[in-house]
Amino acid sequence: MSFLLDPPMLVASGVLIERVVPEEKRDLAEAATMGTFIGISVALYLEAPGLGMFWKPFGSTSGRDFMVNSGVFSVNTDEAGWRTDVVSAAIYATYPLFLKLGRHIGRRSAARSVSPQPVAPPPSTIDTTQVAPVATPALH
Repeated sequence: MSFLLDPPMLVASGVLIERVVPEEKRDLAEAATMGTFIGISVALYLEAPGLGMFWKPFGSTSGRDFMVNSGVFSVNTDEAGWRTDVVSAAIYATYPLFLKLGRHIGRRSAARSVSPQPVAPPPSTIDTTQVAPVATPALH
């Protein structure tokens, strides 16, 4: 979870929600996904203990460093002030938009991939005269 990684993961999550989750449970899945992303991301930004498994693999020095720099940039988060907090809050505010975009893409791609399936004729209209006879073993 980082400001660089979260948006594409949210879009992908939205696509998956539309493609995998039953229609009646999609809003619940969206809310659960959003809660998970916001919850973990804010906890990382506020440097809650016990979340090193998220930021240590990226070589970050803390949860906030990971959220802001994503292991790619070099903003000194120890000296970051209220402006960084405001920008971060603005980025968090875009998270629902990325998830909605993913759901929109998922709906559009699902609509395109739906093609009419061939339907078998009713059993009464099947021509059985053209079926090869089945050999049965002789009983003695």
